Amino acid sequence: MQSKATTVAQYLSELPDDRRAAIEAVRKVLRKNLDKVFEEGMQYGMIGFFVPHKVYPPGYHCDPKQPLPFACLASQKNYMSLYLGCLYGSVSMTEKFQTEWAKTGKKLDMGKSCIRFRKLDDLALDVIADAIRGVSAKKFIEVYESVIKNSRQRTSKPAATKANKKKPRAEK
Repeated sequence: MQSKATTVAQYLSELPDDRRAAIEAVRKVLRKNLDKVFEEGMQYGMIGFFVPHKVYPPGYHCDPKQPLPFACLASQKNYMSLYLGCLYGSVSMTEKFQTEWAKTGKKLDMGKSCIRFRKLDDLALDVIADAIRGVSAKKFIEVYESVIKNSRQRTSKPAATKANKKKPRAEK
């Protein structure tokens, strides 16, 4: 369930103590290691770290009114989530992240960019810090635009050519 909180402080105040402590600890790691261009605020009912419109005017392609999301942090019904957009668009970054995580011996519960955890000890905070520290806002925008461009190319229909047009049947 998405929070209706309009500020990070309000969001945090609504959490149970144990969840608040975990979310605040992860938030601290994010804030310490993010490129200074990224800003923090509420996005999609979660704490978001994003590229502001003043830096990237087109915004998020799904909703251009929203700034470009980089990372989000949320308390869900059965777990907490950390969404790392820098992993979503880069196979090499995802592979490196997973390799480094495996070295910690901690179990990784991960979707395309979502890392699910029940308690702070489930996370490899140093691996998370390294992953986000390695991605400047400029680099993130480049990867994002590349992913969007490639996605649009895959979903566009090929241009009609003489070779692939059907010839009309001759009437009998």
